[in-house]
Amino acid sequence: MSVIPSDMASERDLLSTEIVNRGIESSGPNAGSLTFSVRVRRRLPDFLQSVNLKYVKLGYHHLINNAIYLATIPFLVVVFSAEVGSLSREELWKKLWFDARYDLATVLGFFGVFVFTLSVYFMSRPRSIYLIDFACFRPSDDLKVSKEQFIELARKSGKFDEPSLEFQTRILNSSGLGDETYIPKSVITSTENTATMKEGRAEASMVMFGALDELFEKTKVRPKDVGVLVVNCSVFNPTPSLSAMIINHYKMRGNILSYNLGGMGCSAGIIAVDLARDMLQANPNNYAVVVSTEMVGYNWYPGSDRSMLIPNCFFRMGCSAVLLSNRRRDYHRAKYRLEHIVRTHKGADDRSFRCVYQEEDEQRLKGLKISKELVEIGGDALKTNITTLGPLVLPFSEQLLFFATLVSRHLFNNGASQPSLSSGKRPYIPDFKLAFECFCVHSASKTVLDELQRNLELSDENMEASRMTLHRFGNTSSSSIWYELAYMEAKEKVKRGDRVWQLAFGSGFKCNSIVWRSMRRVRKPSRNPWLDCIERYPIMN
Repeated sequence: MSVIPSDMASERDLLSTEIVNRGIESSGPNAGSLTFSVRVRRRLPDFLQSVNLKYVKLGYHHLINNAIYLATIPFLVVVFSAEVGSLSREELWKKLWFDARYDLATVLGFFGVFVFTLSVYFMSRPRSIYLIDFACFRPSDDLKVSKEQFIELARKSGKFDEPSLEFQTRILNSSGLGDETYIPKSVITSTENTATMKEGRAEASMVMFGALDELFEKTKVRPKDVGVLVVNCSVFNPTPSLSAMIINHYKMRGNILSYNLGGMGCSAGIIAVDLARDMLQANPNNYAVVVSTEMVGYNWYPGSDRSMLIPNCFFRMGCSAVLLSNRRRDYHRAKYRLEHIVRTHKGADDRSFRCVYQEEDEQRLKGLKISKELVEIGGDALKTNITTLGPLVLPFSEQLLFFATLVSRHLFNNGASQPSLSSGKRPYIPDFKLAFECFCVHSASKTVLDELQRNLELSDENMEASRMTLHRFGNTSSSSIWYELAYMEAKEKVKRGDRVWQLAFGSGFKCNSIVWRSMRRVRKPSRNPWLDCIERYPIMN
């Protein structure tokens, strides 16, 4: 019996196979018969076999910072209860009234210390950040393009040769996209270059102002009341900036704190919320607006490099606008409260840094190059992120089981990063379904969602919002997690107290998580991009 080297075995474990029906052969010796091919591709690394202890420590670090409160408060409660419990009702009344009546200085001193301690506590704790509401832009129907129309438009443009068209057809057929996604009019109607500043600004104005108009209408907040504005768009970064375009269009106030994030990929929406949170912590009694989008037409690739053609097939028009507040009086009208943000960056690794890379091809045509190792690299970043997030959100019983089995594996395998295959034991991976009720996983592609579902052991219901968003709107980059939350609201799946996990990843390579807690049961909103089609979903692919 032959022995497979360990490095070859680990490489084989990262591959998955798929049988593809290539239809009826039209010519050759097999004419008239069905033909099949076997597709081999890389998949996400198995999290069950590759959790690293150091990333778990990062999560527990947050708990250790608050350990003094967790240890001291129960101790004081027990001591106080024991002291009070040993006294009769008459003795307790005597201590509280007769003894204290002749020692007014002691009573006043105790009361002063109590008020001072309480004031310091409430002044030093971070302000709660509330999500008042959000809006997702829905393009007009004349921008809808089916997969068949997409290929026909690409053929008519004269920019693609036949092998490139066939490649894009195969990608689209396995992408998970439906026939109602949106692309810019410049791509639909123009045979010229669409990656111009004019077309980029036109698309930006359409999607950003459309989302913001809806947001201000829903929340009844005036643009001049906004104190912080954060805009993220990865590829299109004009001068003046996109944030300046918004300030100019809505005539916002002159002392607004505005930020424009560029080149940060599909996970930049969470980074933008993180920045807005920090600004709100430093500026009390304020509103912050976060706008997340991507310009599809400006990033359109007209060449023949297959790794650069992939974004053409997946990315579609979209934009989200989110209103955040740190005002305590907004507690009763807020939809969600921000709980946690965990950010992971793998840019120090060269492979991760170059897996999504904007450059020119051999014909000097600009495009976004997607590495074949993207799924593997994304899986590694995701593994780090969720093992850091776990201790912050999981029930104590899950944390205890996970941590005990992880330490045991490292001790009994002499610190090896991989468990012994001969032992037949796999490390315990926590059930994230116990930590969250709603899942919004970035809808990058059907392949990525399949691998994420398998590795995180999520149900079809958990992945429903992500798959349906990919089908209806395509990959809208950093705004996709908000279209997914809009889907859940349209389905009335968000109840009071539910925890929402938004997970996104993008170039750099980055993987970011944000956790919200629902403040109330969310009824079907009056404005929502899903309202006219929600009854048709979920669709079984």
